[in-house]
Order: sequence, then C-alpha cells, then structure tokens
Amino acid sequence: MMTIYRWDNGGLKEAQEFGESCWINLVDPTTTELERVLTHSKVPRDFLTDPLDADERPRFDYDDDATIMIVHVPTIDETDDVAPYRTTPLGIILFGKSVITVSSLATPVTTAFLDQIRRVCPPSDKYRFAFRLLWHGGVLFLRYIHDIHLRTNALEDELHQTISNEALLKLLTIEKTLVYFTTSLKADTIALARANTARQMQLEEDDRDQLEDAMVEYQQALETAQIHANILNGTLDTFASLISNNLNNVMKYLTAATILLAAPMLIASIYGMNIPLPFQGAGKAAFAIVMGLSAFLAGGVGVLFYILYRKRKF
Repeated sequence: MMTIYRWDNGGLKEAQEFGESCWINLVDPTTTELERVLTHSKVPRDFLTDPLDADERPRFDYDDDATIMIVHVPTIDETDDVAPYRTTPLGIILFGKSVITVSSLATPVTTAFLDQIRRVCPPSDKYRFAFRLLWHGGVLFLRYIHDIHLRTNALEDELHQTISNEALLKLLTIEKTLVYFTTSLKADTIALARANTARQMQLEEDDRDQLEDAMVEYQQALETAQIHANILNGTLDTFASLISNNLNNVMKYLTAATILLAAPMLIASIYGMNIPLPFQGAGKAAFAIVMGLSAFLAGGVGVLFYILYRKRKF
C-alpha cells in the first residue's frame, strides 16, 4: 500500500500525486508501486527493497543524492495475547525535499502517530522530519516495555498463588519478546550513532538536537529492556528453584514412607518362606505376634524420623 502526503496550509494532507516535497509511506508495496516511486525519486532500488526483508539489520547508508536509515521499530501482533509486540525494519529514505518510509508491516510509528507528525514539520525539512519519526519509535519502545512489565507483574502475582505451567510459559513468551526488543535496540543505537557522525549529512544545530533526542530515547529503551530482561530471567530461575525444591520435598516424604513400609515388608517376606520359622507353634496367636512385631518396627522407624525432623536433620 502506498500513501502520499503533501504539505498544504501548515499541515500534511493526503494526495494522489507526487510533489516536489512530499512524504511517501510504503507498507508492503506492490511491484507497480515500487516502480512508480523509483521513477519519481531516482533512488537505488535496494533502498526500497532492503527494508522489506524481515531480517534486515539496522544500518545507515547513502548514495549520491539519497540517504537511507534502516531501524527496527515496534509493531503489534494481534494474534498473540500474551506479549503482542514484535519488531520490524523501517526504512527512512531522504532525497531532494522528500521523505520515503518503507516497511513490510504497518507500524504505529507511521499510523497511530500520523496526527502528531502532521503538525511537526513539512517533508522539505527532511532531516527533522525523519528524526521525529525516529523519536516516536523510541517512545513506542518505552511504552510497550512498560506494558510488558505490567503483564509480567500480573503473571508473577499469579505464580505466587500457585505455580502453573501455563503461567511459566507466558513468562517465557514475554522473555522472548524482551530479547527481540533488546537485540533490535542495540542495533538501532549503533545505526543512529553512525548517522550522528556521518559527514554526508550536513545537519543544522536544531536537526542534530532532534537526532540526539531520538538517540536518548532509544538508549533509554535499551537500558530499560535490559533491566526488565535481567529481572525476568532471575524470576524464571527463582521459580525453577522453587519447583526443584518442592520436588525434593515430595521425594523426601516418599522416601520416608518407603522406609516405613520396608520393615513390615521384610517380615512378611521372611514368613512367606516355606521353612520352619519362629512362632509357628503359637497357633492362632502367630499372626498377631508377627503383625505386632511389624507394627513395632514401623513405629520405631517413625519415632526416629520424628526425632530427626524435630532436630531439622531430615
């Protein structure tokens, strides 16, 4: 899908045709749309196609008359109810007095924040326009990381009541999302740092301030994501230790029960032999004597366990 915005009367307005100064937003574009943009902009073809690769890494590059910044920005996966956040490459191409944004998925950076972007600046001020887009991406990262933190706290409260496999699997899903965020943000900060030191972009002081503001947001998002990822990793390790400890307690009680039954089983096994045994001449009292002896031995073992338990040696 291709949407064209042109600056008109102090704001961005959707248009049907390209202009000298415009913002071209491409979301999973068709071949026809790509060819139309290539004919108008004269930018290298790979500038338009590289951001459509889901595995494209964030980077800064330039050609004779065009500059591209590829960053990973957050997007929403509505099929995931646990942590519906993913990252997708967003290409920001600067040429002439216009800006092109390219992505394979719709992202709130160019949709939900469109009303705010409209009031910021015209596309002819391309550097400031691009850096404001990047700033919105950093803000979205922080917002989604905060929501992930709230979801994690809710699952932790649930696990404090009872440890369930479902809640642990949800925490694992959240941990994977934080890993994606952290990896993307690390690469984003490197790409932005390179853009900040690139000699090919002749930035004015205000434009550089906008870029530095965006870098601060991405750096803050990275540090926040790393903190939450470390906390969540420690939480999962703690619950794993609790599960192991609970299993050890169960095995301890099962072992005690096995030992308690071992003495009666030993006596029953002995008296099951087809050989002369004690108390055989006791008549009807033989069974009571054998059972009493078994109960005495089991009771003695039980008392021993109780004494060790009181002394916390078992």
